[in-house]
This record gives sequence, C-alpha cells and structure tokens, in this order.
Amino acid sequence: MMLLPVRLTSHAILALGLLGALFGQETNLKDEDPDIPNIRLTEKNWGQGSPEDVVAILESTARQLFPYTGKKEWADVLVGKSPHGPVVLFRRGELGEYLVNLNTRDRFWCQYAFQFAHEIGHVICGFRKGDRSNLWFEETICEVASLFALEKMAMEWNESAPHPNWKPYAVEFKKYAEQRISKYRLPESHTLAQWYEERASTLKAKADDRGSNTRMATALLPLFRKYPIGWEACTFLNLRKTKQPKSFETYLKEWLENCSSAEQRAFVRKVSQSFGHVLPPESNGPLNSSTEIK
Repeated sequence: MMLLPVRLTSHAILALGLLGALFGQETNLKDEDPDIPNIRLTEKNWGQGSPEDVVAILESTARQLFPYTGKKEWADVLVGKSPHGPVVLFRRGELGEYLVNLNTRDRFWCQYAFQFAHEIGHVICGFRKGDRSNLWFEETICEVASLFALEKMAMEWNESAPHPNWKPYAVEFKKYAEQRISKYRLPESHTLAQWYEERASTLKAKADDRGSNTRMATALLPLFRKYPIGWEACTFLNLRKTKQPKSFETYLKEWLENCSSAEQRAFVRKVSQSFGHVLPPESNGPLNSSTEIK
C-alpha cells in the first residue's frame, strides 16, 4: 500500500530533522518498555530519514499497541524496505524474528507509523497461512491498528514526546488519522452489519480492499478506543486457522472460544454484534459487573 506523504509544517520538519544530531547512537526504547519487541533495521538507506530516527518512530508506534496485548515476550522485529508495498512475511528470521518490509522513505513519519502499525496488527492477530475467506476481517483489524496507533501517538507526543523537540509533530499524527477517517467514514445510511452484508462475497475474494477495510475500521475504532483489551482478544484470532474454508460466523465463534478471559470474550461479542452476529453467552453464567462490557 503506497500512501501520499503528509504535508509537514516547517517547524515539525525542523524538529525531527534534529533527531540525528541529538542521538549519537541507535535509539532503543526497548530498554524503557520491555512490553515491546526489539526492533532492528535490515535496511540503512531511508533517504533523508536517518536510521536512528526511523527506529525511534517505529518503537514509538509499537508502544501504542503491543503493551495492550497482555503478552510480555515478543520475537524481535526486523524491518526492511520493499517497492511492492508494506508487508509482514510468513517466513521468519534465523532466530524467529518477524520480517516486516515498509514502502516509505525520507521523513514521512506518518507513513512509517501508519504502515508499521498495520503490520503490527497482523503480528498481534497471529497471522498465518491458510484459508483466506475471512482474511478481510484481519485486514480490517490492521487498519484499526493504524488509526489507533496514530491517535495515541498524537496524544502521547503532545504530553510527553520521546524528546522535547518532537512535540510539535504530535498534531501531524492526529491530522493523518483524521484525514483517513473522514475520507473513509461509513455512510450514515448503513450500519456496519449492512455494509458487510452487501459486500460479503467481494470481501472474500479481495481481502485487502482498502476502501472497504478502512470504512469498517472506522466503525470498529470506537470499540478499541473504549476497550483496548480488544488487542488482547486479537491475539487469539487465528489460533484455529486452517486451509479449510469457514463461514464468518464460525470464524467469530472460534475466536470467542479461543479467548482466555471473560473480558476478552465480552469484547468479541461486541464486535460480533456490530456485524449482526449474536454469539452464545458464557457457559458458566452471565458476566459480573467488573468484567462485562456494556
């Protein structure tokens, strides 16, 4: 996916252009936050973007998502470049590393964050080979990840940027997310369930229809904003993925059954209801008020 670069203010460009001079060695937020994986570059040429700056942006992006998964140990992430669009590869590195390629350059920091967050979404969802009937849903969750990360980076950097000179750039992340949400907002004439029902067959055939993915993502984003435990639930999404085709309803039911906590299952039910599917209640009785998502 190739995105148009965001137009930066001169102040923001100047602020981030100073990063290379401010840091004499590779920035590594992993030391401060063990809940994100170690991120390393396999490509050193990012145009006007220094490797140190690129790593810093990617680590900041990772910090908006991985800590919500409830998982403490993640394999390292090796990041390279590809002219064919951003992608996380099915094959892994020699030590089990995730292999992610981005399709951006220079100091288009919003592109870096947007693309990397999408690929992190696949990692969180436990992406794997198999039947593609419901891959559109994983792609939609990954679009949510991009918007979610950009919004959180804007808030975090506005309050406490990784370095004071980065703070003016916070507004750029917010603008980038708002532009996509505005462009791909679900029509007021449709509920999410109606939008999906009209396009179910098309989505099965083309999982990465970015227009449809993003429209559905804008509808799901408020759920993830309110209940970020949703990212924890997403780690169980593909545990039973096989080569055997499954209906979307079966896919959702298996996701529910895969989850390990009542809170996760409550979130899955909310998502399922948004698509017009009511999943079975808890077998051990109703959720109590401390765990139920209302």
